[in-house]
Amino acid sequence: MSTLKRFFQDTLIYGFATVFPRLMNFVLVPLHTEILPREEYSVNTVFYVWAAFFNVMLTYGMETSFFRFFSQSRDKGKVFSTAFIALTATTLLFAAGVFVFRDSLMQLLDLDPFYFKLLFSVLVLDTLVVVPFAYLRATGRPLKFAGIKIINILIYVLLNFYFLWFVRAYPEYSPVYVQENYSAQDLVGYIFMANVAASAITFVLLLPYFFKTRVNFDPVIFRKMWNYGWPIMVAGIAFVINENLDKLLIKDMISDEIMGAYSGCYKLAVFMTIFVQAFKMGAEPFFFNHAEKDNARQTYAVILKYFVIAGSLIFLVLVSFIDFFKSLVIRDSDYWVAIGIVPVILMANLFLGIYHNLSVWYKLTDRTRTGMYISIFGAGITIILNLTLIPVIGYMAAAWATLIAYGSMMLVSYFLGRKYYPVPYNVKKISFYLLLSIGLSILSYMCFRENILAGVAIIGAFVLVVFSMEREQLYKIVNQ
Repeated sequence: MSTLKRFFQDTLIYGFATVFPRLMNFVLVPLHTEILPREEYSVNTVFYVWAAFFNVMLTYGMETSFFRFFSQSRDKGKVFSTAFIALTATTLLFAAGVFVFRDSLMQLLDLDPFYFKLLFSVLVLDTLVVVPFAYLRATGRPLKFAGIKIINILIYVLLNFYFLWFVRAYPEYSPVYVQENYSAQDLVGYIFMANVAASAITFVLLLPYFFKTRVNFDPVIFRKMWNYGWPIMVAGIAFVINENLDKLLIKDMISDEIMGAYSGCYKLAVFMTIFVQAFKMGAEPFFFNHAEKDNARQTYAVILKYFVIAGSLIFLVLVSFIDFFKSLVIRDSDYWVAIGIVPVILMANLFLGIYHNLSVWYKLTDRTRTGMYISIFGAGITIILNLTLIPVIGYMAAAWATLIAYGSMMLVSYFLGRKYYPVPYNVKKISFYLLLSIGLSILSYMCFRENILAGVAIIGAFVLVVFSMEREQLYKIVNQ
């Protein structure tokens, strides 16, 4: 099997493991937006904003560090043991610290005490399984990885439907204990409880890796992994700022209702997010494992080109049928006030995906600190533009700030990569596909909105252009 075919195959499996949970979360959006008022959807958003922030802090770049050193080391068991023990120890210390300072933290996060307990239960459980999941990816076990991920999301989704819909619609079929303790005034709490249950079962499924680990902590390896990983942690915090600061600022500077509408419409960009995340899941271990091959840089260049083609097609489809997806996913028309952010957020996420692809240069050359600086630069743009423009043009400022931040990070990474790890990217073709997709999307959105036939024709034109330009290389890849 050719290298590219193997990459696309593994990415497809990892992609499904990522796509399915995201799609299931997407299925929940109509349920949540129909049942929860916008202000309660705002509470749901705040919960997961803090979850994202603390998740980055707790993993401190260890997942990427694990891939880097596991792929290079002869004693892979020692790398696994060191990473696993380190992350488990710091997670338990974190749990103890939260218990001691819980009152101060509750005030800082502005969370209900019950939600606060649920949040940190999810964080501890999810962090403890980071290294086992990374081990499955690094050792080429995508099916097992995907299976556990799918079980996790099915439990979460089923419990959401059970508590938010079934118990309310058919209380007579629910156990007496559930009926006696059910609160229709605290529906958002059941979303968080479902998350805790799903995380707990995932932890149990990966528990064998806890017993598999030898007590073999190597301080030298840990120091190297820490030095490699902490800039990734800082970059991750910057990424959380880019992704989530806008929502917190809209809540404080405009209203809970507008923040809820913004967050609900933001969910329509989930297909691009799924695509980017699926690529990242398959690409990260592949980039490290393939780095020593003679044709590595040419392979990376081809991967980016086809990533941009696929991402541009997804962007065009979603923009062309935006009103269809809006009606399908967001049932409450009160949320539609923020629908204008969707094309901007879609393109922002495509730029982010290109940035992830370009980031191969600083990960393979151990310049993760430079990657950290790029992310801080992007976060700085996000903070400045949000603070200055939200009071002037409202929530649309947040969407444009995200696009500008990710676009700037993408360009800076490209030019620095040319200096430190040159990859022969076909910039002309990549730029052409991006501009063609943007141009056709503007045509569809401005001139043929809600015209399904015109949307299909525009998408078909893009596909024909791409196929006519790429058919020879596609034929070679398929028949290798």
